[in-house]
Amino acid sequence: MADTEEHTVDLHGDEEIIEVIDLNENEPTADDLAEEFEDVDFDEAGGEDDEGWETEDEEMEADQDDSELTFSKHTGSVFCVSLDPATNSLAVTGGEDDKAYVWRVTDGEVVFECTGHKDSVTCVSFSHDSKLVATGDMSGLIKVWKVETKEEVWSFEVGDLEWMEWHQCAPVLLAGTADGSVWMWKVPGGDCKTFQGPGCRAACGTILPDGKRAVVGYEDGAVRFWDLKQGNPIHVLKGNDGHQGALTCMASNKDGSLVLTGSVDGCAKLINTTTGKVVGVFSIEDGKAAGSKADEEDSNSVESVGFCKVLPLIAVAYLDGTLAIYDMSTQQLRHRCQHKAGIVQLQWEEGSSMVATCSLDGAVRLWDARSGSPVSEYRGHSAEILDFTLNREASLAVTASGDHQAKVFCLQKPDR
Repeated sequence: MADTEEHTVDLHGDEEIIEVIDLNENEPTADDLAEEFEDVDFDEAGGEDDEGWETEDEEMEADQDDSELTFSKHTGSVFCVSLDPATNSLAVTGGEDDKAYVWRVTDGEVVFECTGHKDSVTCVSFSHDSKLVATGDMSGLIKVWKVETKEEVWSFEVGDLEWMEWHQCAPVLLAGTADGSVWMWKVPGGDCKTFQGPGCRAACGTILPDGKRAVVGYEDGAVRFWDLKQGNPIHVLKGNDGHQGALTCMASNKDGSLVLTGSVDGCAKLINTTTGKVVGVFSIEDGKAAGSKADEEDSNSVESVGFCKVLPLIAVAYLDGTLAIYDMSTQQLRHRCQHKAGIVQLQWEEGSSMVATCSLDGAVRLWDARSGSPVSEYRGHSAEILDFTLNREASLAVTASGDHQAKVFCLQKPDR
């Protein structure tokens, strides 16, 4: 186990106490949030003005296979995976073979194939009610399918696609592209709205839990908070307030009062979504100021970030294989959980202090964030894992890999 002693986090400016702001004093219902889009003007809306995993071409031998099920329909690398939120019984995967499949996690049976893509399918996602599934390829062709009828109900073509996300309560789809645009559609009606960025790649984005705002991170290090109804930027962080390199990932806490961003500059930044102010900067780089300008080749890129659901902890995953667990209240490093290869993604369990990771060595690992100790490890892939997701109970992990396979792993719970 790597060094677990505490370190003081290097912060810029005066120290600030993080105050979690309740944005939902009269907490809106799902219907309230959906109604927000009933009177949205979906005319063109303007505002103000790759990274990818590079891995060695060497075969990893799967000495063991801990998976419960292997899905082998893809004929190229599997880039992305999503579970249907309503039942967690269906998965959708997209791959290098220009195909996406919707399949059952219990037996691997294909429910339907999402045909017609002309490039690698890199984004897949079910709508909030699991009635629709969206698939997007690198060229920017997005298709939406009705799960019940297995039919395509809508499609649209944008520039090179970077990311895609459904609204939490309405049939509204958001997507970011390489030219910096962020698109929003009502599906399947097709009403459209665009949010113009700074002319560089809209690298990552997420819709905040209030359903009214989105946060987008750009290649130039800027972070913009968008009002989805009005179409204008609420906050813009750039220069020293933003990152010193392209953003790679972001996550919101449960009530949407805080956003955590990660970048190729090796830093994670904690941002108050109400004020648009940075309230914490986290870096494990020794001898280098957090957020300092660095050569991207030498930088230890942040690849994934997330908030613990039950404790005031955050997790930051790095390209060098470090999983850092920070205490939000003290902004100190509590644990360094070391992997042998770069971490691709992390995900916290819903009701515990457990955090799951997938990495370039083809393994899924479960860690106890309270102690920084490894809980379990699951293998079976013969190449790097490129994406994964957990079901609601965190009893299953579904993975997508460069070995042309997706797998379902049953996660064993530690005694509590």
